[in-house]
Amino acid sequence: MTTGVPVTKIVLPRKALLSLAVLLLSFSTPCLTQTASAQSATKADLVLINGTILTVDTKDSVAEAIAIQAGKIIAVGSKQQILAFADAHTQVLDLHGRTATPGLIDTHGHYQDGGVDELYNIELTDAKSVAEIVRRVQARVAIRKPGEWVLGSGWDEGKLAEDRYVYASDLDKVSPNNPVWLQNVTGHYSAVNSYALRLAHINAETKDPPAGTIDRDASGAITGVLKEQANVAMIAIIPPPSMDHRKQGILKSIDDLHHEGMTSIKEIGSPRTWTAYQELLAEGKLDERVCMLWRADNSLETAKAALAEVQKNPRPPQSLGDGRLVACGAKIFMDGSTAARTAWVYQPWHKNFTEIDESNFGYPNMDPEVYRQMVRLFHQAGVTVGTHAIGDRAIDWVVDTYALVLKETPTPGLRHTIIHAYLPTRHAVTTMAVLEKQYDAGYPEVQPGFLWSIGKTISASLGPERDARTMPLKTYLDNGVRWGGGSDYYVTPLAARYGLWASVERETLAGTHPFGTSEAVDIHTALRSYTAWAAPLLFLEDKVGTLEPGKRADIAIWDSNLYTIPSEKLKDIKCEMTIFNGKIVYKDDHTLIIASPKNKRQ
Repeated sequence: MTTGVPVTKIVLPRKALLSLAVLLLSFSTPCLTQTASAQSATKADLVLINGTILTVDTKDSVAEAIAIQAGKIIAVGSKQQILAFADAHTQVLDLHGRTATPGLIDTHGHYQDGGVDELYNIELTDAKSVAEIVRRVQARVAIRKPGEWVLGSGWDEGKLAEDRYVYASDLDKVSPNNPVWLQNVTGHYSAVNSYALRLAHINAETKDPPAGTIDRDASGAITGVLKEQANVAMIAIIPPPSMDHRKQGILKSIDDLHHEGMTSIKEIGSPRTWTAYQELLAEGKLDERVCMLWRADNSLETAKAALAEVQKNPRPPQSLGDGRLVACGAKIFMDGSTAARTAWVYQPWHKNFTEIDESNFGYPNMDPEVYRQMVRLFHQAGVTVGTHAIGDRAIDWVVDTYALVLKETPTPGLRHTIIHAYLPTRHAVTTMAVLEKQYDAGYPEVQPGFLWSIGKTISASLGPERDARTMPLKTYLDNGVRWGGGSDYYVTPLAARYGLWASVERETLAGTHPFGTSEAVDIHTALRSYTAWAAPLLFLEDKVGTLEPGKRADIAIWDSNLYTIPSEKLKDIKCEMTIFNGKIVYKDDHTLIIASPKNKRQ
């Protein structure tokens, strides 16, 4: 640097540098891009130099430096160009070849609920046997008073040595005096003990509720496994988390997100979830962009109640905290789960990979015509709808509903979405493409991490033919359908790097490839689905999603170049720093060294 001005310099310790040949191939540094204010010699608060800046702009440009002022990007270009924006008050961050991307975005998750579960309930995502789950329940019962609830979540029968559900008969042995409710990792079914069944008045004579299943053994006895709407009676009697627990759960999730380079999420919640986020924003603790959908449940009455709540709050393009908190719309469930074999499909489900689950086609979560009325209600009010739909039959009904209400009341820009959209028919894909082009709606929000984290369980339910066409990213791409990536945390771990990797590799946790790779995409496309394509689904495209002048400085810094490392290494990339709104909100403790710049030249 030749300006003679001292700068505050943040130095990253050097790692093995890439060869000059690799650098020449990987850099396509664009000419300096900057805002009008930058052109008038605005000085930066923070400058990043000597990096690989993956801008994810429309040209997929790669730069080596970036300048930030007042939380916004003011210029992107070469080191020489960007250092011109530094003065005595500028922090200069030398990346030493590290890679910067836009802050990653999750288009579908349950971050309050997941944080509460991790902090206060029994964690079961790593349980490897029913016996281990029972031991954990026993340990929690030991510190509970008789009659107090014991709650847990995250078990997946595909990861258990016994390769089966958890039953009441397992839990009763260690919890005779406490009700127990253990939610499956999908959130669509649970295991409860006999004490809890009695409290909910569920017994041998109880009939399956509409859109729900009370699991029974070969003799007809209740097993303690409840699917879909069969959980409603149980959830109604479980004490909800306190507001403090909700807020602590959110803060736990935000901290975890920052460790993974993630700066924006779409949350699913209730009025109390929204209140928890509002309070954190007022307290200056919401260093994350949150777009929330209200649960609309499964009737016109509940939909009207959700609509009233949404309409009380700022909706796109308005927001609270300059894009930190947005009331994005409503969520409706059209069907159930692949793992539970309750999603609504045209062909019967499989079980144990090859065995046909005779006469089981899943089921809709409500009368399909009622669903259609609910969507119409929100659409005509100008409110976005995100519909959970996994089965091919459910997805067809959803896209046809969106097409119908958009034809009745053309309203471009509401961006109605299909959450999950794992088994679309050719008709559904074609309709999505038309809806996106004509109405800026019909976007799939997919979670590639499912293929990895619970791939064994869902593959066993799908069968070979459906395995190959599950989550058809390449088909979406070939048909001009854009999608947003996500995790559905806490169903899968929140780290978007798993979704990036799974989009490319389609490999299960066990290292198998039942889904094949014909529907895989490359890392450039995968990264776009967690950045530039995801931002519009949170109505934040004018603020985040790319690293360009005028955008907010939400940036993740990685130890590896996502575009050049072997694709099988993508799941292991490490976030070394996260910048939110121009502020460093996470840095690896052993990564940064702050040094005096006075005797150093750039």
